[in-house]
Amino acid sequence: MYICVCKGVTDTAIREAVIHRGADRMRDLKTCLGVSEQCGICACHAKEVLEKALMQKNVVQHHPT
Repeated sequence: MYICVCKGVTDTAIREAVIHRGADRMRDLKTCLGVSEQCGICACHAKEVLEKALMQKNVVQHHPT
């Protein structure tokens, strides 16, 4: 699903940035993906996806399969 229409950023891209690029703040998403650089409407949704991805990342790190 598109989170930031202005920059064409999807929820998948945000999750990948968290897992593979170490993004853990909105500032990181803005730097690597351009999230909320233009109109800013996506910020609350991007933050939601970021927080969920961080929780999933922490669970995986503490309980590897």
